[in-house]
Amino acid sequence: MQYCLQFLLTMTRTFTLCIFLINTLQLSAQPLTRAELYNKVKGMLVGSAIGDAMGAPTEMWSRESIKMEYGFVDHLDSMVREPSPEGTWQWNLPAGGTTDDTRWKKLMFHYMLGVGDKPAYDAQKFASHIVQEYEKAVKALKNTEGYAPEAYEAAARRMAWTQEWAAVARPFAAGKYLEYNTALSRFYGGEMVCAGLLYAPAAGLLFPGDPQKAYAETFKISIFDLGYARDLSALIAAMTAAGMAKGSSPAKLLEVFRDVDPEGFFKSRLVSRSAYRILREAMQIVTEAQKLPASAIDSASIPHPKRLKVDALYLVQLQKAYELLDAKNQDMPFHTGEITLQVLTAMLFADFDFEKSIIFLINLGRDNDTTAAVLGGVLGAYWGADHLPAHLVEPVMKVNKELLDNDLEQLANQLTDKIYQLYVH
Repeated sequence: MQYCLQFLLTMTRTFTLCIFLINTLQLSAQPLTRAELYNKVKGMLVGSAIGDAMGAPTEMWSRESIKMEYGFVDHLDSMVREPSPEGTWQWNLPAGGTTDDTRWKKLMFHYMLGVGDKPAYDAQKFASHIVQEYEKAVKALKNTEGYAPEAYEAAARRMAWTQEWAAVARPFAAGKYLEYNTALSRFYGGEMVCAGLLYAPAAGLLFPGDPQKAYAETFKISIFDLGYARDLSALIAAMTAAGMAKGSSPAKLLEVFRDVDPEGFFKSRLVSRSAYRILREAMQIVTEAQKLPASAIDSASIPHPKRLKVDALYLVQLQKAYELLDAKNQDMPFHTGEITLQVLTAMLFADFDFEKSIIFLINLGRDNDTTAAVLGGVLGAYWGADHLPAHLVEPVMKVNKELLDNDLEQLANQLTDKIYQLYVH
């Protein structure tokens, strides 16, 4: 935590907007080799899928429910849950199965593979890509045959997954922006859902070591985000890009919340930048939680992990962090601000350790597969696939390939070749 505390002191000092503009991140001076790039791309994709898979069995559960049934979750488990459009698409997947959080990464990979000969995004083409995915699902449903209902139900789930997204994307792709604005206001009830966060970690991959560019390009395609959620989606992509640079560090990941602001959110009158406030809240929560001595809470009442090696003090402070996060909960657990606050808090509390950060979020509950998928994507890109725990990587890759038509290794190879060609040529 030493570098985090130093960073906190730096961040709390007075600074001006001129410094923001001058003090930009210069991380892309040393290009990655093809092998290094592949390690980062695969790390993002598999890391995100690990978070998704570990959270899927208890998605949207309360912390009390997780404690009652599992005690403390520190491993992958099978999913005894009904399929749903946003959840799993099959009944009772084995450990390593994933939900829409991984499907969105796959969708984003397919879009990035077709971006052309320059590393840049086109918002209208991105919208068209989503509309096409929806139309394919509608066609598949119409072509379903037989008398048994299961095939129709499965096809309907696939259609419903992108149903609301297509309603927003279709007018945007057609350039009908008044219709788009109305559709966006109705998107999932007009709430600030974590829309762009579902694909933002992947979006940052196209700009290794260049968080400024990653932010600008992801901001363009964050067409489903309301309010400052668009800023947060772009910042998550920028964190991925920052983590891909040679010589990067956890502090560099956090610095994007201060140094990357091409849209001028810090200039907002009265409110300033909500994303920066969320980072400060995460730092305050971790600082307060880690001040707590072991004697402050009866450790016998705290669930203990079966496999993860941590001491009683860690667990006591973990519960305190959870209590402080509870006070920040939104009406809905998939609110963009809540998701980002939980992700940043987990990173800071676990000192950017991949597995501990994931486990922090899983046992917190709420929309824990999404929070863990966002965090897993960012830290997976930072650490690289070679540094992810093998006991988590192998089952996730196996189940996704054999049961869910998600060949994560193939996708990572394809996108690595695409990115490498963009920068070599």
